[in-house]
Amino acid sequence: KLHHAVADGVAGIAALGAFVDLTPDPPAMEAPPWVPAPTPSDGEIFRDNVRRRLQELNRALSALAEPIETFRRIQRAWPAVREMFMEGRAPRTSLNRRIGSDRRLAVVHGNLDVVRQIGHAHGGTVNDVLLTALAGGYADLLGGRGEHIGSLVLRAFVPVSLHQEDSRSARGNLDGGMVAPLPIGEPDHVRRLRKIAAETAERKKKVRPQGGILFRNVLIQRTFLRLMPRQRFMNAYVANVPGPPIPMYFAGAPVLELFPVVPIMGNMSIGVGALSYAGQLNITAVADRDVCPDLEAFMGGVRSSLQALDRSLNQERSVREEANNARD
Repeated sequence: KLHHAVADGVAGIAALGAFVDLTPDPPAMEAPPWVPAPTPSDGEIFRDNVRRRLQELNRALSALAEPIETFRRIQRAWPAVREMFMEGRAPRTSLNRRIGSDRRLAVVHGNLDVVRQIGHAHGGTVNDVLLTALAGGYADLLGGRGEHIGSLVLRAFVPVSLHQEDSRSARGNLDGGMVAPLPIGEPDHVRRLRKIAAETAERKKKVRPQGGILFRNVLIQRTFLRLMPRQRFMNAYVANVPGPPIPMYFAGAPVLELFPVVPIMGNMSIGVGALSYAGQLNITAVADRDVCPDLEAFMGGVRSSLQALDRSLNQERSVREEANNARD
């Protein structure tokens, strides 16, 4: 477990590299000398807190001292903020109810190369294919509950990494957020993928402010947390993190699979995490036990959507081969 205050998904995967090896028999290494720091006193903790508050005040005063540049930063980030909170209310569904403390867990095994080929064939990315598969999962789940999905478009919150350096050396918590529409009512998986790819391509052009900047104020944080069980700006949460592309070893044992486990909060009864590793793309869904007792229906829809997209890829290959043979 790694608290989000320490690292986001990209930095968490980078930290994983400190615990694993690239070969089953790495050269022996001696531990460097280390002496633990003494436990800080109450006075030291108080002074450190005051210093941090003064630094925040100094940043605020600096922003006021440069009003033009501050206005330009706000202006650049405004389209992304508007997309998040003012673009439109998330539709009401049976999934968006106050959650409890018990969880269900389900996984789907995927192939990264196949998913990448599907995205490339239809002008999208791995993340677009993932969102399309999740839309299929929500369609099956809500349709199985008897809810009308004919024109339903859910709003999915997608974390966006803002790390500028090599992801292998990323540290800390540095991400923003994007809201992607999921056209649940579109029955054709390929058309759904193309719609999602077109939407995300436009939304990726926006400048994303860091999430910590928007919620730096303690009062805003507490207000936001109190309102989360009744929020109406997103229906779904999905995080896709690129993992190690080659096999790893832990104390000589091969790491066979990696699965992410994401938190859920407020009235978000399902959270989805995807993590690639050595050619795999494994998807984990975490759900509230009582609000979502039919989680397997959701995961069944995800599998069916991925299989349908895979079949469409094979069909396109067959059509191209026939066309080439006809020309020859």
